[in-house]
Amino acid sequence: MRIAPEVADALAAGRPVVALESTLIAHGLPPERRLEVARELETVVRAGEAVPATIAVVGGEARVGLDEDGLALIASDYDVVKCGVRDLAVVAARGGHGATTVASTAWLAARAGIRVFATGGLGGVHRGARETWDESADLETLAQVGIAVVCSGVKSILDVGATLERLETLGVAVLGYGTDRFPGFYLSDSGFPVPWRVDTVEEVAAVLAARSALGTEDRAVVVANPLPESEQLDPVLHDRVVEAGLAAADAAAVSGKEITPFLLDWVQRETGGASLEANVKLVLRNAALAARIAGAAA
Repeated sequence: MRIAPEVADALAAGRPVVALESTLIAHGLPPERRLEVARELETVVRAGEAVPATIAVVGGEARVGLDEDGLALIASDYDVVKCGVRDLAVVAARGGHGATTVASTAWLAARAGIRVFATGGLGGVHRGARETWDESADLETLAQVGIAVVCSGVKSILDVGATLERLETLGVAVLGYGTDRFPGFYLSDSGFPVPWRVDTVEEVAAVLAARSALGTEDRAVVVANPLPESEQLDPVLHDRVVEAGLAAADAAAVSGKEITPFLLDWVQRETGGASLEANVKLVLRNAALAARIAGAAA
C-alpha cells in the first residue's frame, strides 16, 4: 500500500484527512463526468481545509491518495475492476486496476490511519434477502473498521429497514446530521428514524473521542447527511421508477453484485438524469461535511 506524500505528511502532523472512494468515479458516473466530479470532490475537501485521499488500486498497488495521472486512469480506463475487500489481493497480485467500494475504501483508509471517509450511499440488505441472503459486504466491513463514514444513508433501492437492523446488530452507531430521519440516498427521508441526532461537527467529534475513551473505536460510525428536500428526487417518481427497475431486473435474471449497478443505471435513464444530478449533489455535500468533521476531530 502506498500513501501519497501529502496524505502521509498530514497524518503524521495530525492534520485532517478525508478518504474518498473511487467506484463512483469509475462506475457510478457517465464517462464524460467522471474526472470532473473526481476533481470537484477533492476541491471541496480542500476548501474545508482537509487533505483529500482518493483511494484505488493502480497497477496492482493500493494507493491512498491519487495524483492527477491516477485520477485520470481510474476515470477513463474501462478495465478498472469494481474492487471489494475480498478482491484487493487478487487485483494486486495480477497487477490490475481497481476502483474501491465503500467497504474496501474504508478498509484501506483505516489501515492508513484515516479517521473520516465521505461517500454517497452505503450498500446494505437487498430487497428479498430472506430468499437470496443478498447483503452488501459494506456492512460486515463497517463492523471491523473504526472510521466515521459520512453518507446519505443507504441506496434507496435496498431494504432500508433491514439494513438499519443489521447495523444495530453489528454494533455500528448511526447518527443523523441535523435530522431525526434516516435519509434514503436520493430522498431526504427513507421513512425510518435515526437512533441518534447530532447538529454540529463538534458533536460528531465528541462521539469519536468518547469511542476511543471507551474502547469502542473498532467499529464505524455512520453519519447520515440528508439532501435538502428542495434537492431530492421527486418521491413519487422515485418510487415508481425503482419498482419498475426491480421488475426489470427480475425479468432479466439480474442478481448478486450486478443488481445495484443495474438498478442505478435504470433509475438514471428513467428519471432523465435527475437521479445523477442528485447523486453528484449529495456526494459533494458529504465531502464538505466530512472535511469539517475531520477538522473538528483533529
